[in-house]
Amino acid sequence: MIKGYGTKILAIPLLLSLCSIPIFPQTLDFKGLIALWGVGSFQKSADPQLGLRFIPELFLEKSLSNNISLDANVSLNAYGVATFEEIDDVHSEGDIKPYRLWARFSSSQFEVRLGLQKISFGSAALLRPLMWFDRLDPRDPLQLTEGVYALLFRYYFVNNTNIWVWGLYGNDDPKGWETFPSDKKTPEYGGRFQLPLFSGELAFSYHHRTANLNRGPFEGLFPANNLVPENRFGIDGKWDISIGVWAEVTWTHQESDLLPYPWQRAINAGLDYTFDIGNGLYVLGEHLFLSQAQSAWSSGEDTNFSSFLIRYPLSIMDDLTAILYYDWENKEFYRFINWQRTYDNWMFNIIGFWNPEEFLLYPNQAGSNPFVGKGFQIMVTFNF
Repeated sequence: MIKGYGTKILAIPLLLSLCSIPIFPQTLDFKGLIALWGVGSFQKSADPQLGLRFIPELFLEKSLSNNISLDANVSLNAYGVATFEEIDDVHSEGDIKPYRLWARFSSSQFEVRLGLQKISFGSAALLRPLMWFDRLDPRDPLQLTEGVYALLFRYYFVNNTNIWVWGLYGNDDPKGWETFPSDKKTPEYGGRFQLPLFSGELAFSYHHRTANLNRGPFEGLFPANNLVPENRFGIDGKWDISIGVWAEVTWTHQESDLLPYPWQRAINAGLDYTFDIGNGLYVLGEHLFLSQAQSAWSSGEDTNFSSFLIRYPLSIMDDLTAILYYDWENKEFYRFINWQRTYDNWMFNIIGFWNPEEFLLYPNQAGSNPFVGKGFQIMVTFNF
């Protein structure tokens, strides 16, 4: 079934107008990827999987002047997954839906982009409080994430200061860390201001939306037609002081007396460094503090995660990456190791993981999480 049409496809008028402009030169690029993977488990509670994904992408660009261009991106996400519960009992699922569908008007200092697109920002790498609109998982070799239907404006000043302004509409699935999805018929809006500071940058972000308490994991527990205004505030910065250091802080307030903890706070602090060992040993560490409380500064229910990433290039074609998470409240480790070999068009990944059976990282991921328990994944990707 093809999803995402109707009022969501805001970019189609611009796409049609782009294709009809008789101005040259024109760039037309067709590319994409095909990925095949298998997941095996060392636990009886987790079933093996086979999956296939196809993402074709069409990119079109036309120059309107020496500095102004109009371009568009259209891509689909087609996938199928077979789960082998028993030898003769196979559960399959799949879908075909838009992956990106946007048109953009841009110059060297600004861009206006309309349609289904990826919006991602912030300084953190593994545990991101500012994961407001994407669902990027650092362990995913393909780095795929669903987009949002939005109008995005960005302006870049000559001193690297930049301003973002966005509006979202028609997004009825949870995004990022959201527990409750947005009300589909109510616009969302926000912005970001980022400026250089010393050897790095500092940014302030804001977003407003209306959450629908009648959908999500607590569906049926709240009165009908319960729509809750929500405001998010974020501060983040990153600096290079021989080592890289960064921080992200967010506050989220949901204006409802029905929720026991209308305030959520998230604080991330991290650092990274590349050691002069062999081909260069890259090490990254982060700590995430999450808190739910009745007011902006009061104590509440807290969660703490620490994370570490180590990456070592074995050769020009081979990379070895290990990621470790630790849940301080439940005293549990999440372990992940990935060997990757890359050619011009081919990428091969052999992944091992050892995680808890109840997976608390990266909420709202589409489909079942393949990294539950103990097991391995083999993935072959062809980029064309």
